[in-house]
Amino acid sequence: MRIKKKQRYVPELNTSALPDLIFTVLFFFMIVTHMRQNDVKVQVRTPEGTELQPFDKKFATAAIYIGKDSKGEIRIQLNNSIVPSEKLPLEIKRLRSELSDEERDAFTVSIKADHDVPMGVLADIKETLRSNNILHLNYSASGKEKEKNRGRSQKEK
Repeated sequence: MRIKKKQRYVPELNTSALPDLIFTVLFFFMIVTHMRQNDVKVQVRTPEGTELQPFDKKFATAAIYIGKDSKGEIRIQLNNSIVPSEKLPLEIKRLRSELSDEERDAFTVSIKADHDVPMGVLADIKETLRSNNILHLNYSASGKEKEKNRGRSQKEK
């Protein structure tokens, strides 16, 4: 007696709805993703620089803005809030304590200061950061246009 095996038929997978599903998931992530941006509450005109490098590590970064408020007084803004200089160490410690161990090691402070801010204010902030063992600093500056540099060098000659 011979047993005949039935040939099995595997149906094809219908992929016609796959693009709709992919775009739906894409739109979902675009809507729920929160892009972290700081609202700058002080006036900051960054100094110009010639040897600038882009800063790519933004995952464990705190931003310090130093500039004048609407009354013309120099203020320090840490991320989204104005912080008095005497409370800056406590706020830095609080921010750093919220990070994981890996992020804590890579924690960087990005300083964006107005070009009219006295160096004493910057020195005090740097000393505060150093006392809290934050040794990774990034200074923000705006780049000079190449045409401006060419024009100045030709005029000076």
